Amino acid sequence: MALMLFLPVLLSVVLVSDCTSKPSDCSDIYNSGQNLSGIYSIYPAGDNPVLVYCDMISDGKGEDDGDGWTVIQRRMDGSVNFYRGWEEYKRGFGNVEGEYWLGLENMYQLTRNRKYMLRVDLEDFKGRKVFAQYSSFSVGPGSDGYTLQVSGFTNGGAGDSLSSRHNGQKFSTFDNDQDTWEKNCAKEFLGAFWYKSCHYANPNGLYLWGEDNTHRGIGNIWVTWNNNWNVGMKSISMKIRRVS
Repeated sequence: MALMLFLPVLLSVVLVSDCTSKPSDCSDIYNSGQNLSGIYSIYPAGDNPVLVYCDMISDGKGEDDGDGWTVIQRRMDGSVNFYRGWEEYKRGFGNVEGEYWLGLENMYQLTRNRKYMLRVDLEDFKGRKVFAQYSSFSVGPGSDGYTLQVSGFTNGGAGDSLSSRHNGQKFSTFDNDQDTWEKNCAKEFLGAFWYKSCHYANPNGLYLWGEDNTHRGIGNIWVTWNNNWNVGMKSISMKIRRVS
């Protein structure tokens, strides 16, 4: 099922690709001559359109920064509730102008036949910005629990919170426990992710507005940046780019 995202009636912000063929991702849109970041339609499965935010801007801080990044997850202000069930994480949810999740099925369709790299951009409430980059990223089919495969880490100051605890794991939600822990990681840490037992990264956790020590590890955290399980990020963005 294609991602159905709520989009306010601000048609001027929607940048329609002029590709002669249907673009499968933001790399196709970039290569067609569109170099402005914004909202575009892509066709991961080749049929139904999906609205995404395309990041076309290179900041010079990482390998292959520009050239059309497809944003698959974004948190920025706590406006969208990310504590949701399996079906919503499968099809996607949120507001493509702000916070959203692209959907596991769309991620699978994007990465099933082409090679992608992943970049995770982080900003804390002190205005500090870092990133983590991975040269290989893919999501498996739903029949295999949408298993994550990620490798080839490059440090942009954030540290590696994905490889050891999340690579090779199936996706878990509070109503579909596929982690390796005796309890349900999604329920315990108020999120949904590729948990093992349980996490170093919880980007879909509770939006904390900074540090909160009430309950350890429930926030939208990236532990390897500051070695703190209780500091939520002001913004987290996960985006993928096709590797040529």
